[in-house]
Amino acid sequence: MSYDPDNIFAKILRGEIPSEKLYEDEHTYVFMDIMPRTEGHCLIIPKTPCRNMLDATPEQLAACIATVQKMGHAVMKAFDAKGVTVQQFNEAAGGQEVFHLHYHVHPRHAGVPMGPAGQMGDFEQIKANAEKIRAAL
Repeated sequence: MSYDPDNIFAKILRGEIPSEKLYEDEHTYVFMDIMPRTEGHCLIIPKTPCRNMLDATPEQLAACIATVQKMGHAVMKAFDAKGVTVQQFNEAAGGQEVFHLHYHVHPRHAGVPMGPAGQMGDFEQIKANAEKIRAAL
């Protein structure tokens, strides 16, 4: 399988599609998921092309994981969460829908299940949650 430079995350990186940015460094970009399964659900992507962890370089993986950890701390603080769930899918059979390496970070509370996948979120609530996370950073 090859990398598609017209995937939605590549378009976000090029500024062709808007996103609710939370954090950015030299190697990674973090933004809110528009179909959140938890309050504070965010996505971490490398700025360089790779389909998923199966074709990523060790440097891309290391940069992403460092940012995943940073964002895990931030979302826990922002939402007074007691834990964090990190998800990463590879290829269609593994549940991947956007074929650009990405990590989902979810703040979690005991006994509170994640919401259903594939439901568009309320953009005002997503923006409010983004402000909480940026303040926690």
